[in-house]
Amino acid sequence: MRAPLLYGLAGSLALTAMSVTPASGAPADQPPAGAPEMRGVALAAERAAAAGIKFGKCPTIEGLPAPIQCGTMFVPLNYAQPEGRQLELTVSRVPAAGKKDERQGSLVFNPGGPGASGMYFPLVGSFPEWKNIARAYDMVGYAPRGVGRSAPLSCQNPKDFAKAPTLSPSHPDATFKKERIARAKAYAQGCLKNAGEALQHYNTLNNARDLDVLRAALGEKKLNFVGASYGTYFGAVYATMFPTHVRRMVFDSAVNPAPHQIWYRNNLEQSLAFERRWADFRAWVAKHDKTYKLGRTPAEVQRSYDKVRAQIAAKPAGGKVGTAQLQAAYLKAGYYDDYWPQRAHALAEYLRGNDKPLVAQASNHPEAAAEDENGNAVYTAVECNDAPWPTDWRVWDRDNSRLARIAPFETWDNAWMNLPCAYWPAPRQQPVDVRVAEGALPPTLIMAAERDAATPYEGALELHRRLPGSALVTEREAGTHGISGGPNPCINGHMDAYLINGQLPVRRAACAPHPEPKPMAAPK
Repeated sequence: MRAPLLYGLAGSLALTAMSVTPASGAPADQPPAGAPEMRGVALAAERAAAAGIKFGKCPTIEGLPAPIQCGTMFVPLNYAQPEGRQLELTVSRVPAAGKKDERQGSLVFNPGGPGASGMYFPLVGSFPEWKNIARAYDMVGYAPRGVGRSAPLSCQNPKDFAKAPTLSPSHPDATFKKERIARAKAYAQGCLKNAGEALQHYNTLNNARDLDVLRAALGEKKLNFVGASYGTYFGAVYATMFPTHVRRMVFDSAVNPAPHQIWYRNNLEQSLAFERRWADFRAWVAKHDKTYKLGRTPAEVQRSYDKVRAQIAAKPAGGKVGTAQLQAAYLKAGYYDDYWPQRAHALAEYLRGNDKPLVAQASNHPEAAAEDENGNAVYTAVECNDAPWPTDWRVWDRDNSRLARIAPFETWDNAWMNLPCAYWPAPRQQPVDVRVAEGALPPTLIMAAERDAATPYEGALELHRRLPGSALVTEREAGTHGISGGPNPCINGHMDAYLINGQLPVRRAACAPHPEPKPMAAPK
């Protein structure tokens, strides 16, 4: 997931049950083979296979250097009407670097979101961690429907979306809540105004269908796919819908695919998991108190952070950073521990009277406003369209107020991000019941960090249960979100063995954590 998702809350909080599994136990809203949507996919894939993708120099707007090549493909807006409006999706590629007899086809990557673009992905083939895979596969990235230049979706003026400084109280009062409700309603209506009837077609089912058309356009009979975060969810939906089209599939940092989790409960549980990861960060800072002087215990570090929050609430840092911008910057420390040294350094410098590092790390960048707003629009549309959400504000208020008592770090910011789904003007779907029969799907590889906050570890366990023949590799005592091709050679070795040789570890395997980051000393 691109933003606030979850971990097992059931034992600690009484939360709203959002059961959406059909009584029959059949995959919800998954059309049977003869349904119009499935015929539409088959027709679109046939056309894409015949047309192929004409790769050439990437447009300047993509900012992608050679040797990356770019091209486009077409998919139906509505697969039930495959002859109707078509969307043009952008695709990027670097051909396999190895000899002809080493090539195993195309490897398609999706970084998640929803709303993230994978156009940059072919660049990683030059990194040491990916070089073996890049010899065997054409490295293929793309921008899903609605993202970037792929029929871009927008719900709000980017300047308004990037407005700063703004407030983000950990325990909002009734007045602040009313203001956020009004903003959520306006945002949802903005999505409808800009997209019209097409809004309902930005969803996970169509992302999975688009992926099958991309497979055909690349000339592949079987799909090789790496999905990270949300990419694991729609990859799992793809595997459920098209199991015979899968060759190899890697799920990196798995979303919990259980239908009752999509998406309301997943986001609640994500907020709880971010509280634990925030505690990991504070413990690391306390361990390096000689460097940062922010406190010898996690509680003392929290007091230092709260002091910074209070000062910024009264006077935004550099006139640009309010508590909302501060929160967004430090949320990244929950995703990736390589942010820890610079985030701790910025706090320490601020308390010494130097706000420049904090302003540099937490300011909104005007040049990224359009991209950020676009990503948020797609995120919102997909999550709101995918599943039922509570439509009564009292449910949201009750659940998030309870959760914020034990997990104040991210709970309310997560709620505000998703609140447009309470007032969503497009039809809702029932989530697909992700699962395949024994032997119906080739063996797949699931990888997860034990303390991942964005996609809590329970999601990997649940996906593992639902995909017979899958193997689960766990990075113990680590919490980085997205571990493939990262700093852990054990993780990378398992991915290489699977993608290059088709070899999986035992059903459950574990890797020691990658090293903790080293502290960043303040300049003298």
